[in-house]
Amino acid sequence: MDLGLCSTSLAVRDLKASRAFYEALGFVVECGAEEDKWLFMANGNSRIGLFEGMFDTNILTFNPADARAVQATLQAAGIALDMEAKEGEGPCTLMLTDPDGNKIMLDQL
Repeated sequence: MDLGLCSTSLAVRDLKASRAFYEALGFVVECGAEEDKWLFMANGNSRIGLFEGMFDTNILTFNPADARAVQATLQAAGIALDMEAKEGEGPCTLMLTDPDGNKIMLDQL
């Protein structure tokens, strides 16, 4: 099962302050919309998403090429999903929680 690119989606209180902090660590904005209160930033192979007011907690995010296939594999293994991807083709999202309560999102772009 290939989970694709891994990033951390951070629930931030102040997008501008978080952006400045991560820029000081060498991250640069890849995409996003400050007016919509989200940015994706990169530093080498590291990726983070900054989300103001969108999530209650931080989320480990993967971008598989086929999230629906991953979903089928997880369901066959008996892993409960918090949110299932809708059937069909194209972009989709599914979410699950690990045994320690960490949120994991699989987001097919």
